[in-house]
Parts: sequence; C-alpha cells; structure tokens
Amino acid sequence: MLLPISLPTTITVKTKTAATSTPRTTSIHKHRRTPFNSTLKSLCKWGNLDEALRLIESSKPTPIKEEEEEGISLFLHTCISRRSLEHGRKLHLHLLRSQNRVLENPTLKSKLITLYSVCGRVDEAHRVFRIGHESPPEPVWVALAIGYSRNGFSHEALLLYRDMLSRCSKPRNFAFSMALKASSDSRNALVGRAIHAQILKHDVGEADQVVNNALLRFYVEIGCFDEVLKMFEVMPQRNVVSWNTLIAGLAGQDRVSETLGAFRVMQGERMGFSWITLTTVLPMCAQFTALHSGKEIHGQILKSRKNADVPLLNSLMDMYAKCGEIGYCEKLFDIMRSRDLTSWNTMLAGYSTNGQINEALALFDEMIRSCIEPDGITFVALLSGCSHSGLISEGQRLFTVMQDYGVQPSLEHYACMVDLLGRSGKLDEALTVAENIPMRPSGSIWGSLLNSCRLHGNVPLAEIVAERLFEIEPNNPGNFVMLSNIYANAGMWEEVKRVREKMAMTGIKKDAGCSWIQIKHKIHIFVAGGSTDFRCSAEYIKIWNELSTSIKELGYVPNTSVVLHDINEDMKATWVCEHSERLAAVSALIHTGAGMPIRITKNLRVCVDCHSWMKAVSEVTRRLIVVRDTNRFHHFENGTCSCKDYW
Repeated sequence: MLLPISLPTTITVKTKTAATSTPRTTSIHKHRRTPFNSTLKSLCKWGNLDEALRLIESSKPTPIKEEEEEGISLFLHTCISRRSLEHGRKLHLHLLRSQNRVLENPTLKSKLITLYSVCGRVDEAHRVFRIGHESPPEPVWVALAIGYSRNGFSHEALLLYRDMLSRCSKPRNFAFSMALKASSDSRNALVGRAIHAQILKHDVGEADQVVNNALLRFYVEIGCFDEVLKMFEVMPQRNVVSWNTLIAGLAGQDRVSETLGAFRVMQGERMGFSWITLTTVLPMCAQFTALHSGKEIHGQILKSRKNADVPLLNSLMDMYAKCGEIGYCEKLFDIMRSRDLTSWNTMLAGYSTNGQINEALALFDEMIRSCIEPDGITFVALLSGCSHSGLISEGQRLFTVMQDYGVQPSLEHYACMVDLLGRSGKLDEALTVAENIPMRPSGSIWGSLLNSCRLHGNVPLAEIVAERLFEIEPNNPGNFVMLSNIYANAGMWEEVKRVREKMAMTGIKKDAGCSWIQIKHKIHIFVAGGSTDFRCSAEYIKIWNELSTSIKELGYVPNTSVVLHDINEDMKATWVCEHSERLAAVSALIHTGAGMPIRITKNLRVCVDCHSWMKAVSEVTRRLIVVRDTNRFHHFENGTCSCKDYW
C-alpha cells in the first residue's frame, strides 16, 4: 500500500558554481503546477468544456486556492472564445452555490462579465459587476463598459465611464480607448474631445498605440478630418491599424487620389497591410474606375504569403467588374476555391452591367444547379440586365419565379420591371405596374418611367409622372432636367422656360456633366464646357482636328438635337463638342500609348451624339473605349458598342 507523501514547501538543491559549491534554496510554491490546473488546461486547450466543467464542479466546496484561479481563468477564456454561454452560466452557478469568494478576483470577474456581454446578456453582466466591491478596480469597470459598447449601448458605456471617474478610479489607457470607442460609435464629439483633454493631462505616462488609434478613429467618425491629419502626423508610432483608419477616413470622404496615395506611402514605408486595408481601397478603385491602382493591389495580394479570403476576392472581382474588365472578373471567379452568395451576385451583376445578359442567365442556371439559394440582389442584377438588353419575356419570367425561391419583390425589383416595360415602349403596362405596387412607389420607380417617357416622346404621361416625382423628391435636379429635356425634344420651348424658372426660384441647380480617367496614378477630371486651357492647347487641337477629319470620312455627322436649348445649329455643334466624355477621351489619346484601352467614367447618362462619336473614334483609332455612365457600361470597339445601341 502506497502512503501519501507530504512534500516540503522548499527543497534544497546542491549546485556547483565556478567559485564555490554552496547549497541553493529554491521555492517551488509559486511555480508548482497542480494536477487540477494541468488537467483543466489540457481540457480547455482541446475545447472539452464539458469535462473541464465536471472537473471544477467535482472539487471540494472550499475556497479556491490562488493557483487554481489560473485554471478557472483559462476556462472562462475558452468559454469567451467559443461563445459558450451555457458553460459559463454553470460555472457561475457553481461558484455561487459553493459560496466562493473567487468572483472578488478582478481578473475572473472581468472575464465573466466579458463572457455574458459577448453572448449579448448585458443584464447578467451587470449583475456580476455588482457582486462584491462597492468600487471595483478599473479593469472591472472597463469590462462592463466594453460590454455595453459591444451591444450597441454606447451612451450607457459613457455613463459608466463617468461613474468610474466619480468613484475616484483613475483612468488608464485601457479605459481611455474604451471611452473613445463609445464616443466614436455614438458620434459624441463633446465627450470625445473631453476624453482627449484627459489623455493629454493624465500623469500615468504617454498614451499607448491603442489609445492613439482610438483617437484617430474618433476624429474620423465625427468628420473632423483636419484633426485626423494632425493626430496622424504627431503619432509617435503608427501600425497597420493607424494606416487603415486614415485610409478609411479618406475613402469615406471620396478623396480617391489621397486614398490611393496614402496606400502607396504605407507600402513605401514597408508597413505591410491587412485584408481590411485592401477591402477599403478596392471599392475606391471600383467607384472611380481606377483599374491601374486595382491591378497594383491585385499584385500585392499575389505576392502575399497569406491566402486571400472570400470577402477580399469578392472585392477584387467587384473592382474588375466595375472597371469594365469582365474577363479578369471571370478568371477570379473560376479559380476561387470557395464562393459565397456575394461571389455569385458580383459575377452576375458584372455580366449584367457590361451587357452580357446571356452569360448572366447561364451563370444563374449554374448557380441553381449548385444549390446556391438566390436572394433579392441576385434578381435585381438579372432584371436590370434584362431591362438594358430588351429581354422583356425573360425579365417577366424571372420576376414571376423569384417568389419560388422565397424572394419577395422589393421596390428595387418593381423599379426594374417598370424600366423593362418602359424602355421597350410599353408605357401603359409600366404605369400599371407602378400604380399597383403593394408599397409606396419610390422616386427611382417614377424616375425610371419618366426616362421611358423621354425615350418615346410621351409628353402627357411625362407630365403626370413628373408631378408625382416632384412630391417625392422636390429637391432632385435630375427630375426637373428630365422634364425640361422632354419638353425641349417636343419643341415646347415655353414649357422648357417654365421648368427652368421654377428651378431658379427654388434654388435647384442642374448637375454638371463630369467625366474622369486614370492615367498612371492620377485621376483626371473633366467638366462639360470646362478645361479651357486644355482645349486651347496645341496637342488637343492637333488630335481633335485629326479625329474630326477621320470620323467625318467615316460618315459621322453631329446630332445637334441632343442640345436642348433654343439656339442656332452652329452653337449647338460647339456645345456637343465640349461634352466631358469627349474631353476625357482626347486626353487619354494624348497621354496613353497607341492601342491602349481607354476607360472613362461619367456621372450622367451618355448622350446619343457622344455615343455615335465614341463608336467612330474607336474605329479610326483602333482603340477599345470603355465608358461607364450612371446605368451601364458601353464597350466601344471597331465602330460598334456592346449595348447594341439599346440603352
């Protein structure tokens, strides 16, 4: 029979040194790994929480020793990472039943509060907070405040921070970063600035990296970009989070050149990047058709040792689709090892906006065969593509079958149907759909019908539709301009004058036609009738004259009917020549090499004459010209357009 052996709290180990051989006494109490801790640690490491909990519950209901608290802390940490509310509750109940004072340990108390908060149980987290101390130490206050903030109660988090200060608990960096996050989330500029002042005054040492990043994000969220730049400049150290915050702030203000420039500087400083960095920059490339920058980012991804995740690849696909490079988008889609619904929808939308509706329909069939459930976005992409391609029957079929997949029609789907019928000339049917929508029609629905009235010259219906639009969107200049254009096409100049006077009286101004292109790292913007210095330059005049001669020989004749002003023909011809997309095209011809594709983005719909001009220019220059307007892409090549003149 083996007898239990009682070990002394200290042991004497004889060791030899170079000088003498003296006994050395070593205390092992501090470093002893108890069987309880070792077993519990192993169980938690392998995620066996049931066995770990049974081990804790089987222990004697005596005060838990200090070394055993480490094991319980690890158990709680595992519960937090796995969002295991059930195991955490059972532990909490066990501690209460055993009348254990372990929850007076600030670390364990904070972890239990965190567990309840990450599981959305803020009330229970607050009950744990109230156990024991009247004035808990700072980590406990901060744990509950983070829980409030995490669950959308930013105001309550700030109130708790105030209570912490009133109890004479001196805030440190952890508390500062929490309070700044709550200020950012609630857009509370006054409190956030006050916390900034506290940070500058406090005597605990310099603010750490986390606090500086929180300050940076706070000023981004409240829109004080001058403060953002100042903070960024004076930060003693910057990490990837700092750069991501700056880039996100620039992107949020549509400062595309500065966003892309900041990313390049970040790489120049060998800071590296995270996937968050790239998913912030890629949408900017997509929005402004900055294909050159998008390809650079693609190169960075390929060089990275990490495998790109699905959201990043989706962003990359979206960038290529919105830059008119549908071929690259296809290649990415084909090589993706795993795809989510967004992957399929991005590919479908890319096909639709680039005029490849047959490919979109084939992909949809493949999607269904792959047992991918479509959603509302799927059908918006397909219906929009059918509308822009004139596939009326197919669009009506899709609208009918979408409910078979559990998708109820939304306003966007009805807008697509109104557009589909209206573009094809079925204005009465389009009006019937608009008037029988089960929810209140939006401005996009009536705006689509008004555009169809413009396409088919239906003035009486346009006047009815416009009145409804003016009620829904009284300050939208596009509606007034559309009605004015409809009157101008019909030669009703008095009505044109009346609409323009109404715009002037209400202070509504027409959006200027604007186009932009990317040449190397720079975005060049052109406004209709602007860029006088460029239009007067020798290089512009040379290219313009050569183009004019060549396209005239092809049979191009300016269509001055697109100038909807009561002026003479010579002036109309001059105005047409000053449209922003033409200025962008000439600039691209000057500054890019022969044979290089030209990519132009425009903020308005391309006019009929510019459409004809682009077809002619693509033929004489043997260049691919891709124009993205508000509705779709136009791929001009060898004198033809991908839209087949139906847009």
